[in-house]
Amino acid sequence: MNKKLFYLITGMALMLASCAAQSEQYSMEIPVVEEVYVEREAAGAGFAQSADFAASAPPANTAIERLVIKNASLSIAVDNPEASMDRISALAEELGGYVVSAYMYQTTLESGAKVPHASVSIRIPAERLDEVLQTIKAETTQPVLSENIDSQDVTADYVDLSSRLTNLEAAEVQLQQIMEDAVRTEDVLAVYSQLTSVREQIEVIRGQMKYYEEAAALSMVSVELVANEAVQPLTIGGWQPVGVAKSAVQALINTVKWLANAGIWIAIFVLPVALLVFGPPALIVWAIMRRRAKRRKAAQTPPAALVPDQKP
Repeated sequence: MNKKLFYLITGMALMLASCAAQSEQYSMEIPVVEEVYVEREAAGAGFAQSADFAASAPPANTAIERLVIKNASLSIAVDNPEASMDRISALAEELGGYVVSAYMYQTTLESGAKVPHASVSIRIPAERLDEVLQTIKAETTQPVLSENIDSQDVTADYVDLSSRLTNLEAAEVQLQQIMEDAVRTEDVLAVYSQLTSVREQIEVIRGQMKYYEEAAALSMVSVELVANEAVQPLTIGGWQPVGVAKSAVQALINTVKWLANAGIWIAIFVLPVALLVFGPPALIVWAIMRRRAKRRKAAQTPPAALVPDQKP
């Protein structure tokens, strides 16, 4: 490999290593990016050549649109969880979003009753997030059980990725030119290896940037739909005990149920097993003790005295 091509490839490798190292050091603030020049120099008698690679970013005084990912989650009680889930899914499609997941299942209350439960996650345009939340809340006539909205500003990460992508794309063009000028097979293979590495990094960065763009454009809304029966107070003959009274009644019911279950287990399982395990040994011990008791009693009883017959 001639010296010129060797120094060109070495310079490109150093620049790519620098770009790769930047991926592990994201700044938490928007960086002020100036023009960056990477200069290749070839040493040798009568030879001097340089090539400049520039990566430009918006000046510091240029307003940069913030890239913020907003997601929300809430839990509400409704009359019909399945019907509410269908309406929320239709709302997402109507607004140009889509359903990420939706499923139904049943939960068992402390009283033993089973009630339906639904969970649905949708993605909708971020600018319609507040509107969608209000529409979902209209599904319930009770206070919202829980609600959470979180935001994540990824502007700094996105700008850093954009800067690295510009550098890598410039390196890709330069490597293609070098490979076209290469004549020897080993030179072509060396440049091709560098070019493949650059293209892999470009695809990874583009994927990360696409994820940020889509996540910021479409907000995720996760909704838990609970049946009204699951949040209504315990009712006995039209009377609704609250507070301590409700807890006491429920505790009494649970205690009675536990005692009944324990009695069933003892009668059906514990007693038969105990008889099978301890019955035979107990009978053997009882028989031995009884025999010893009879022998001891017989040994302690004196023989009857002989009385002579008396004639009248």
